[in-house]
Amino acid sequence: MPAAAPIEVETVPVNAQSYTPTAKLLHWLMAAIWIAAWVLGAAAVYMREAWNPHHGLTITHKALASTLLFLIVVRVAWRLTHPAPALPAQMSAPMRRAAALGHLALYAAALLALPLSGWLWSSVAGKPILVLGLVQLPPLTAPAKDWYDLAKLAHVTLAWGTGALVLGHVLVALKHHVVDGDGVLRGMLPEARARLRSQPRPASADGAPHG
Repeated sequence: MPAAAPIEVETVPVNAQSYTPTAKLLHWLMAAIWIAAWVLGAAAVYMREAWNPHHGLTITHKALASTLLFLIVVRVAWRLTHPAPALPAQMSAPMRRAAALGHLALYAAALLALPLSGWLWSSVAGKPILVLGLVQLPPLTAPAKDWYDLAKLAHVTLAWGTGALVLGHVLVALKHHVVDGDGVLRGMLPEARARLRSQPRPASADGAPHG
């Protein structure tokens, strides 16, 4: 009886394939919203007297951040029905597992736990959240002043922790592009830009590439 073939993680030689246009749109849209909401939230908390005396930054922060609670559902559904492209073959098995765990952490912490903790903080404070300034989210709990400080601490701690996580994600993506040259970053770039980045540099008269 022939032995069963070993199960292998799918890889591709050197250059990664591209994500679908919908996956790219969701990625960059959510990244832009997340970064904008993070910056607005930090300014609202730490520059309150100067920039947020009437809570305008807080309202805008919540209006943007709350959209992530809906977009993450769409993104996960799309990811489950449209798997990510295979990783480059030169990535070791531990690196592939780290990449999978890193993406899971981004989804769970930055895109789900952080906005949920903000929703809980607003609920405890008895403050409304208007998604894009249009639709009010129902409170997760009745106002509870005794839990206000704990809810604030949880949200702020998650904000700084996920900020570090997102920064690490950006640095790893740049490493793939600049150091490894394996096409992982190009796989998530818009199509025209990805093609431009993948084109070889023109050679000069002495045969050396321009750059």
